[in-house]
Amino acid sequence: MKIQKSDSLQIYILLALAGGGMDAYSYLCRDKVFANAQTGNMLLFGVSLAEGDYISALRYFVRITGERFHWRQLSLIVEMLILAVVAFIPPSANILANSLTSLACGMQVESFRTVRGNAIATTMCIGNLRSGTYNLDKYLETGDKVFAKKSLLYFGIIAAFVIGAVLESIVIKYFGLQSILFSVVLLIASCMIMIDL
Repeated sequence: MKIQKSDSLQIYILLALAGGGMDAYSYLCRDKVFANAQTGNMLLFGVSLAEGDYISALRYFVRITGERFHWRQLSLIVEMLILAVVAFIPPSANILANSLTSLACGMQVESFRTVRGNAIATTMCIGNLRSGTYNLDKYLETGDKVFAKKSLLYFGIIAAFVIGAVLESIVIKYFGLQSILFSVVLLIASCMIMIDL
């Protein structure tokens, strides 16, 4: 069975790094708001706004790109474009910047839900913490290494998220509002890994 590249651990680590970066960015640069802890509502709102010619344009783009691209790459491209816009929104429009960052996070949550058959979130950690702790407890109870591997997976994604937040905090010191582009670079790397050559 061929595993889709977008379901690889590498992608989820990069996305968790970007997720942590986006959360640090929205908190440190945009009025101390955590933009990532959102449900799919922002995504559904954004999709509703986008109905019409834009949807046709996106479908057309997917047909042009052919089989070398996975639909998740298109999701990442839209996310990158949104975050690139956020980088140049002035502080006087922080509500708009945080709303757009939340939309990008919602897209990521909806597009990347599982890795190796396990439900994983890359833009928030509480579900991962619950699942990691549950699997660690089951491993300690049963000694079954499958639970240990799952626990390490969840805690590894949490670690990547935290590292992303730390790195973004450092980048913010040098680049300020434009530091969200650090997350864009991570998303570009994710998109490139998914290219099916």
